[in-house]
Amino acid sequence: MVEYYIAFWNVENLFDVFDSPRRSDKLQRTLAGELDGWTSQVLDRKIHQLVSIICQMNGNRGPDLLGVCEIENEYVLGLLVNALRPLNRHYQIAHFDTLDQRGIDVAFIYDQDLLTANEQFSHFIVKRAATRDLLQVNFRTSTGKLLVVIGNHWPSRMGGQFETEPYRIIAGETLAYFHERIREVQNDDNVAVLAMGDFNDEPSNRSLTDYALSERLRIRVTKARSVKFLNLMWPILGQGIGTHYYENSPNVLDQFLVSKGLLTGGSGFAAIQESVEVLRFPEMVKAGDYPAPKRFGRQSSLDIDGFSDHFPISLRLKEIS
Repeated sequence: MVEYYIAFWNVENLFDVFDSPRRSDKLQRTLAGELDGWTSQVLDRKIHQLVSIICQMNGNRGPDLLGVCEIENEYVLGLLVNALRPLNRHYQIAHFDTLDQRGIDVAFIYDQDLLTANEQFSHFIVKRAATRDLLQVNFRTSTGKLLVVIGNHWPSRMGGQFETEPYRIIAGETLAYFHERIREVQNDDNVAVLAMGDFNDEPSNRSLTDYALSERLRIRVTKARSVKFLNLMWPILGQGIGTHYYENSPNVLDQFLVSKGLLTGGSGFAAIQESVEVLRFPEMVKAGDYPAPKRFGRQSSLDIDGFSDHFPISLRLKEIS
């Protein structure tokens, strides 16, 4: 039996340098004020801080598969991968440059000794102002088993949770649509589908329950005739732990959703539900009464000893012979 350590992290604004030639003129104008002072030295420090945490994952062996969001381009993602060389992993990148207003994307870093990215799709979310696509990658293991992974970074709550909720509902409906299409294309009700990401809503919100079709109870997924996910974050929610904090209140915005095939083992994989964890290494946690993430920030809020405004999450999958 092979086990895979999978993680996801919103790394908080991993932007290219202020005057990057890899950025369009339009995006440069959009980000000019936001990235003032974002020099190569600051970027290097941000990479160093992220790497110091990633290298501690999986018992200091690093993740087998890492989903990330708030990445500007493949260049900065390459810097991150190069800085992970001490792990002696053969990491590769799966990324698509989307039309998001702020130029940030979702991507995957994976160990090519364990997984091969056979196919990649970027699923557009229909919205007046461009947002991040859903990034689907079809991985194969060394034994040929299929694991479909979908990275998410849904529209934010900026402007008000309820005012912006329809945008996340659209994203949830898009995820459910492609979940169903994946089963149809593979002609397999047990195909292994793992959706992960920063959903900017909690497990109980309508975008996830009514539109992405994610459930709290395992049996409602394994016995369902329709295509559903089990949201693995419900036990975390009950512990009062957050992946993100807003006004000192914990929010579980970063989540893992698993398909029927990852619950029954019919896909050749099984999610180890009790392995789900919010990773909060001591240096990542702010001092004080509220254990919020210690963010790296930018400009006047810059803290070079910080990391991100989100904690990473992790999950173990086992491949069944």
